[in-house]
Amino acid sequence: MTAVDGTTVQVDEVEKLAVDGLRWLVAAARETADGGLAWPTAPSQERTDPTLYSGTAGIVSVLLEAWRHLGDDSYADLALRAGRGLAAAVDGHDDDSLYFGRSGMALVLHTLHDELGDAACGTAADHAMTLVRSHFDGERWGELFELMGGNGGNGLAALAVGDPEFAVLAVEPYLRAAEKTPWGVTWPHRPGTEARLHHMSHGTLGIAYALVRIGHATGRADLVDLGLAGVADVVARDEGGPDGFLVPHSTPQFRPDLIEPVSYGWCHGPAGDAHLFRLLRDTQGDPAWAALADRCWHTVVHSGIPQRLRPGFWDNNGRCCGTAGVLALAGDRIAEGAGGQEAYDFARVLVADLAARAVRDTDGARWSNVEHRATPSDLEPGTGWAQGGAGIVRELLRFVRLSRGGDPGYAFTWPDQPQVSAQATDPIRRTGSEVTS
Repeated sequence: MTAVDGTTVQVDEVEKLAVDGLRWLVAAARETADGGLAWPTAPSQERTDPTLYSGTAGIVSVLLEAWRHLGDDSYADLALRAGRGLAAAVDGHDDDSLYFGRSGMALVLHTLHDELGDAACGTAADHAMTLVRSHFDGERWGELFELMGGNGGNGLAALAVGDPEFAVLAVEPYLRAAEKTPWGVTWPHRPGTEARLHHMSHGTLGIAYALVRIGHATGRADLVDLGLAGVADVVARDEGGPDGFLVPHSTPQFRPDLIEPVSYGWCHGPAGDAHLFRLLRDTQGDPAWAALADRCWHTVVHSGIPQRLRPGFWDNNGRCCGTAGVLALAGDRIAEGAGGQEAYDFARVLVADLAARAVRDTDGARWSNVEHRATPSDLEPGTGWAQGGAGIVRELLRFVRLSRGGDPGYAFTWPDQPQVSAQATDPIRRTGSEVTS
């Protein structure tokens, strides 16, 4: 691992770490029969994974990021070969969702068409979304009924590929399935579960995000209002006020033997909740939403992360449930001028921690997460966006650009992370800054 305790890591060194991460990712690719590329979730696995969450589609996002950031067309060529692999996987995949299935694959193929002009990727994206639509029974696609694996994510994908009519159809079932609470509404994330999850990945806020974004884009005030009712339910459960914002994972606790009651990342914590409040800030015109985003940030900064304070507290480096996901929010706050120097200082802490935990050798750089309940506890380094190197490298590259005063956006915009507000002012920029532990 790269030691940073008592030392500093320069921004140029962070970029080199990201490039080493890219080198390891590229080496992990498998060539398909037609000359395309596909990735397994981890190098030891025989089967490849086409999904946004843990496979090829998510890795395309960082290849596009590297192409834009480094100006190296070889990464665009790799992305196109990955697109060929994705197109070949569309018909054989058995899930239609954003993060685990076809609609996420379609979104990436659509992006390859738009960004690199590849007509075959565009055709494959249309075919994938046609299959997604054909599998919709009018209420849902399968067991999951939320953002990552259900209607909310499919609606966001449809909106992103330019099909607002289908986006509305995907989320209208939430109007019929909403359960009233004393404070608003909520939804079961799957049938037969007593627990109601509250956050972005599988909970109420993820559904609310899809309702608000799609409702705002299509002029459907009823969808926006339903989303706001879902937000009201979650806000009423806050235990971190008045300065912070912290809502339990679920009520009653879902799988308490395995899942922590509170978390701080994108998936089930304030780092993800803040993106919903940023969306509401930009669409609803009420400064109270920006204040809630600020409160989420306050809680994250004062939570103790990225320190590993006890087994199970903060074992993940990745974008979904770990340090890279918090870095994504820090980058948004830097770009929007929110929080001033504190946002940049905390981003440096996060980057230094990722640098310290990287495994680097002649093969490149990768990151191992921890499962404290298993022996050995260090997991095999993964390739994908959620738990692997792709999601980490993407955020490291963006941090470098922010430090140099470059473009704060991404080459591929994740549909559940709002773009930096056009009203952002006075972003913090530090050319050649040191990243300190």
